[in-house]
Amino acid sequence: MVDALLQAAPWWAWVGFHAFVFLMLALDLGVFNRRVHAPTVREAAIWSGVWIGLALTFNALIFQAEGTQKGLEWFTGYVLEKSLSVDNLFVFVLVFQSFQVDLRHQHRVLFWGVLGALLMRAVMILAGTALLNRFEWMMYVFGGFLVYTGLKMLLVEEKESNPAQSPLVRAFKRVVPYDEAAGHAHLLTRHDGRTFATPMLLVLITIEVADLVFAVDSIPAVLAVTRDPFVVYTSNIFAILGLRSLYFLLAKMMGRFHRLKTGLAVVLAFVGVKMCITHWLPIPVHYSLLVIAAVLAGSMVASLAWPEEHGGES
Repeated sequence: MVDALLQAAPWWAWVGFHAFVFLMLALDLGVFNRRVHAPTVREAAIWSGVWIGLALTFNALIFQAEGTQKGLEWFTGYVLEKSLSVDNLFVFVLVFQSFQVDLRHQHRVLFWGVLGALLMRAVMILAGTALLNRFEWMMYVFGGFLVYTGLKMLLVEEKESNPAQSPLVRAFKRVVPYDEAAGHAHLLTRHDGRTFATPMLLVLITIEVADLVFAVDSIPAVLAVTRDPFVVYTSNIFAILGLRSLYFLLAKMMGRFHRLKTGLAVVLAFVGVKMCITHWLPIPVHYSLLVIAAVLAGSMVASLAWPEEHGGES
């Protein structure tokens, strides 16, 4: 496993990337967002621009150090993961509405959610690349799963659920000492000599589980573009790091992009088919990038051109 990582990139690249990520997270929460507040659209736009700018700068370094092929693979993986992340934002909106989390507390829980996502993604990406490198037939398993997921998203209408009433939440409340009235300022509270979980801890767990489910789709999708663990991991992490600011920028506009899920379904099915046929009909990465970009752009344009009759914002 370690040898495979070091073949993809030298040790100092792995260490340097993680040092940079944790430095930026520390600056984000410890310096720029020390005060609990609801981020404004302007703040969210600035931070979204910062994260996208950093991602593109890192991508330029990949182009320079590894060449055009790796650079295109990184950019395609980033665009794919970023696009699929938008679908996850719909889930975040639903969770926060269901648990009635005030806007000023949402930023902090998403920060801790990102840290958990970093660990989960690292494990899943390492496992996925190891499986593909050891068992070639897993490529068809991953590809078939992506096609199935895409078709399911396209053909099966999902019923809107209430995350606050999910089996996970009910089980948590039965097993863990829980203080319903503790609010969303802290993850844990203590009184009468006992420690209790707060609604905010339950929100965080729900967000992490949602991200885990989301990663099951998104990581195989990026592995369809490249098997290089450094490219997959770093593009994945950069897409996730900008997710919080993107959430606050787009939260009130989610309802306008009602056709985006259709575009994401087509993209998942496309990369799944690409994964399955790559031995017989390899599709160059720049063609994959054009298809993904065209489908996503088309779905967003169609959303704005033909809005839903019952409304715009959620």
